[in-house]
Amino acid sequence: MSDKPKIEAPIGIFDSGLGGLTVVKAVRDRLASEDVIYYGDTAHVPYGSKSKETIVGFTNDAVRFFLDHGVKCIVIACNTATALALPEITAPVPMLGVIEAGARAALSASKNYKIGVIGTSATIASEAYPNVLRKMNPECAIYAHPCPLFVPLVEEGWLDREATKMVVKEYLTPLKMAGIDTLVLGCTHYPLLAGAIGDFLGPDVKLVDSASACAAELESILKNEGLLRNAGSGSETFFVTDGAAKFSETGSRFLGRSLQAIKFTPSR
Repeated sequence: MSDKPKIEAPIGIFDSGLGGLTVVKAVRDRLASEDVIYYGDTAHVPYGSKSKETIVGFTNDAVRFFLDHGVKCIVIACNTATALALPEITAPVPMLGVIEAGARAALSASKNYKIGVIGTSATIASEAYPNVLRKMNPECAIYAHPCPLFVPLVEEGWLDREATKMVVKEYLTPLKMAGIDTLVLGCTHYPLLAGAIGDFLGPDVKLVDSASACAAELESILKNEGLLRNAGSGSETFFVTDGAAKFSETGSRFLGRSLQAIKFTPSR
């Protein structure tokens, strides 16, 4: 790989499994000319219950994979990997995660600065969102709660089942009682449950999808680095470390269309 990435080089997007496809969708909607390489570590999903050391190791593997494929920028779409691994990793290309982008979007949306954050157990335990939010605005009140059952519900396609509504109520009642006016969906799976979450919390609570905010920040970084591609129609290639058939079937829910060019790559 050359010292300076070329404009024509692809963007690498990494997630522990399927959830990062919401970031792929946001990036493709905003940056249609860019080529995208997606790496889903489906052999090791979920990351939310694993140790920091393990998550850092898996994320380093993904970064090396992307550098071998000559990417010009790396997006860590996994909230857990952003919280625990991104601060520990360096690369010769720009890297960004979803947490700071989501935090900025939440502060912009909130009026009373009572902000809820939901995510995997590891993301919430890391306190990454509260730390970033308080650094940006020390006056905000943050109510964070892990929602570990949301990921399997999404991957099973249980987006509007009664069981899902019961789980949403169980997890989010404390946040509703706290009077939040903004909720950060701190896992890339969670936007698919936005309907059930929004129905429970009501129209006065703004749901913040960090994927869209991340895509906007990615565009700014590429512009600032002189790497933004403005012409042509971008391609997308998906690499997974296990279960390509299931990835294709379930992934269509995240993108809203069928997935093409899915390839298997063994985990390192």
